[in-house]
Amino acid sequence: VQLQASGGGLVQAGGSLRLSCAASGRTFSSLSMAWFRQAPGKEREFVSAISRSGGSTYYADSVKGRFTISRDNAKNTVYLRMNSLKPEDTAVYYCASRYVVVVTTKSWEYDYWGQGTLVTVSS
Repeated sequence: VQLQASGGGLVQAGGSLRLSCAASGRTFSSLSMAWFRQAPGKEREFVSAISRSGGSTYYADSVKGRFTISRDNAKNTVYLRMNSLKPEDTAVYYCASRYVVVVTTKSWEYDYWGQGTLVTVSS
């Protein structure tokens, strides 16, 4: 599985961005998907995850109510809509996937990773 993340950029605080992660292959609907982020000097942290069907979603407390994860299995793509962005959301955002039905928030349990896309939120 190859993952390609895109959509990052520079935005002012309070603004919005939508990240996309396109997956290769014909088994996208068998993948649990997630977004993680890593800020400079910090460890990678869980942001959001979505089940294979899209019926279940999970969020870190820090983004709950501001971010929305979704997926389009026909387009092999998962999205992360980010609203009300804050300077502390500045990070490289990574998409990740695994062929396990149970969704997890632990980065080491994901098998496939995209290259990351940089989100910078200015104050």
